[in-house]
Amino acid sequence: MSLEILPRHFVEKPWGQSDVPAAFGAPEGKLGEVWFDRADAPLPLLCKWLFTSEKLSVQVHPNDEQARARSLASGKEECWIVTETQGDARLGIGLTKSLSHEELRAASLSGEIEDLLDWKPVKPGDWFHIAPGTVHAIGAGVRLVEIQQNADVTYRLYDYGRPRELHLDDGIAVSNPSVYDGAQGHLSQEPGLHLLFDGPHFRILQAQGPTDLESLGERPCYIVPVKGALATAAGELEPGSVGYGSLAGGGSVSGDSMLLIAQES
Repeated sequence: MSLEILPRHFVEKPWGQSDVPAAFGAPEGKLGEVWFDRADAPLPLLCKWLFTSEKLSVQVHPNDEQARARSLASGKEECWIVTETQGDARLGIGLTKSLSHEELRAASLSGEIEDLLDWKPVKPGDWFHIAPGTVHAIGAGVRLVEIQQNADVTYRLYDYGRPRELHLDDGIAVSNPSVYDGAQGHLSQEPGLHLLFDGPHFRILQAQGPTDLESLGERPCYIVPVKGALATAAGELEPGSVGYGSLAGGGSVSGDSMLLIAQES
């Protein structure tokens, strides 16, 4: 399998940032997300960059079984890898205490849910696995990479009074309103290939500095450069681009590089 550079899809959001790095080739305006996927044949995983200047809604995603019961193709499992922060950057992941579904509904309607979220201070290099059912929100001043099942299914529980639709019935039904106990960690500074997360739908590795990528074999990879570059036959992969394909033939990795590599489970 050859390596291809995936097309970009820009998503403007009112909570986005207007100073996104030029490498993304973004249009003017508040850019919230950049999606990397085939336009004609979507891939099983979706790699995104997110840029926030305000809090995102408090939301939740279903698992595969819950999604199929709602006539959807799949649920949405995801991981966040923080690349840059500004000010008091925080991620809301899970709750400070467990709630019943009835208590979660009441807190969502009253707005108390915002204070019940566990708002974790974050810094570049922090990463978190967000299992389906986890109540979560991304705070202001965060740039991160999101790697997820390729499903556009989000149930909003609370949106700070913004005039957008909420999805309380479905959101409450698929929620696990409890304290977060998922996989998390911090990126390594040691050279080499490091396994960050291995879950039911994907695994994520970090390639730090000069790294032998041939060990990944023929298994297709999603390659997200965060720093430095990877020279391939399809062209140079740099921050702002995402590649997909086999790394069995290796590639020339710049000495100061840091790549995120995802593979389907």
